Amino acid sequence: MYYSTTYSSPVGTITLACDGNNLVGLWIEGQKYHGNTIFENIIDNVDLPILVTAKRWLNRYFAGKKPDISELPLAPAGSKFRQEVWNI
Repeated sequence: MYYSTTYSSPVGTITLACDGNNLVGLWIEGQKYHGNTIFENIIDNVDLPILVTAKRWLNRYFAGKKPDISELPLAPAGSKFRQEVWNI
């Protein structure tokens, strides 16, 4: 099961997706492959702790601070090829 919410940013609307515990995707509205790495239905849920944490992280980022990416539990969803590229 996957969940999502949106975030209004200076670069446009960002969709955040999670598996309930980890961020699995982030897409900017209008990008070519918006959400295409998630093959299951995504349920809107703005109250999950991981999504709230991610929005707070983005608030700090867009405010010019430098939040550490390690503050976010990441588990990006993608093909085997994409996973290998991300590991590099």
